[in-house]
Amino acid sequence: MSDSVLVQLTHGKGAHTDASACVEGLSAETAGAVPAGAPNSIFQIVFHINYWIDYELQRLAGGSPAYPEHAAESWPAQAAPRDAAEWTATVERFKALLREMTRLGRHSAGLGRSVVVTSLADHANMGKTVGDVLIQTVVHNSYHLGQVALLRRMLGAWPPATGSDTW
Repeated sequence: MSDSVLVQLTHGKGAHTDASACVEGLSAETAGAVPAGAPNSIFQIVFHINYWIDYELQRLAGGSPAYPEHAAESWPAQAAPRDAAEWTATVERFKALLREMTRLGRHSAGLGRSVVVTSLADHANMGKTVGDVLIQTVVHNSYHLGQVALLRRMLGAWPPATGSDTW
């Protein structure tokens, strides 16, 4: 996959809504709401996405972040942010992490660079290059941003102000 496709999928080209737009314009109350039958709030999902983008960016920078023992470590315990400031910080962190992914994705010469597998959980079959890790991260983001879009629809908060498909 080319670096341009990687960047396009992060910023709303093709079948994807811009990742940042998926989380913008929500109050802390809406972000922390858990509709009946839903397992998570938007806040929890964005926190989780941030956790894994940060984890992978640390690996891509040559670090060896500790792989969590349990999946629960990548999710916040509380459904809602403590206050509007925590929600704003969560969204701003998400945007900053996406900017770093985009920066790396635009450097096609670096996409083939090998990445050290730091845990058996890093799944040897998922590839070992910067490009492989970025693609896996975009796919993970897409999966969870689909959940965010569904929750926003359930909460009457879709589409985002910048627009998106509504069918």
